[in-house]
Amino acid sequence: MEILITGSNGLLGQKVVYGLLGDSLCILPDELRKQIKSEVEIIATAKGENRLLRKDGYIYESLDITNKSEVENIFSKYKPDVVINTAAMTNVDACETKREECWTANVTAMQYLVDALEKIGTHLIHISTDFVFDGMKGAPYDEKDKPNPLHYYALSKLEGEKIVMGSKLKWAILRTIIVFGVVDGNTRSNLVLWVKNNLEQKKKINVINDQFRAPTLSEDLAQGCILAAMNGAEGIYHVSGKETFCILDLANQIADFWKLDKSFINPVSSAELNQPAKRPPYTGFIIDKAKKELGYSPRSFKEGLEIVDMQLKVYSNK
Repeated sequence: MEILITGSNGLLGQKVVYGLLGDSLCILPDELRKQIKSEVEIIATAKGENRLLRKDGYIYESLDITNKSEVENIFSKYKPDVVINTAAMTNVDACETKREECWTANVTAMQYLVDALEKIGTHLIHISTDFVFDGMKGAPYDEKDKPNPLHYYALSKLEGEKIVMGSKLKWAILRTIIVFGVVDGNTRSNLVLWVKNNLEQKKKINVINDQFRAPTLSEDLAQGCILAAMNGAEGIYHVSGKETFCILDLANQIADFWKLDKSFINPVSSAELNQPAKRPPYTGFIIDKAKKELGYSPRSFKEGLEIVDMQLKVYSNK
């Protein structure tokens, strides 16, 4: 089986590559490690140079998914059995202010991918977001709930979903929530690292006290992607952490885990923070479908922090 990953320089892309390689930098459940067959061939692609520390065991190709000819050339060259698309523009507020760039990355590029893959009959696994929902349900969402995006990023991701669903491909869409983890070189931030790093520097941070999310360990989302590939999954799956917290509570748990001073955490409301893109108040997921059909098994938030801590120590020694 040939599996091509787009966005392999990103957090999720790296974890998928390492997971398929059986590398300790992506800790997967033992059962899944056994399921990953040795004959899997990995093609990692991303825009520009390869930023993974490990360079062996896979092929790397530079690929800008917003460049139609590059997409056509790479896919016709390798004719992958599965494509796991982790590439996207994900900075929510930047998407609100740079709408043309957002649309190109999240919508136009999806059409390029689908058009090229339809010619070779590839199984497409596409990553989407909890933000396609407006958060007004007041309870966790399942796959049958109706999307209603509140901002431009969410709109672009929903339009990308529609392109995938309207294609002739065998497809699976994995929606997720607040992905956290450690990327090679520890060069990218996320909620967990943002809180940890700022509190270590004794910087005051404004943290939302009226939004609720189910944070997702990057290894767990990679697990979902690989399970979907191995099982030939089709349809929409909600793949996130199993616990939903107030974001303020998350920040406090992060501070407690690393024994940092919580007095630098300043609780603010969504109205006070007044971000360019309006966030939904509550977007936890019901993940029963992914558990039952894929064998998805996410770790607790505390277990996720333990994995992050361990990997930060590994990178500090490299």
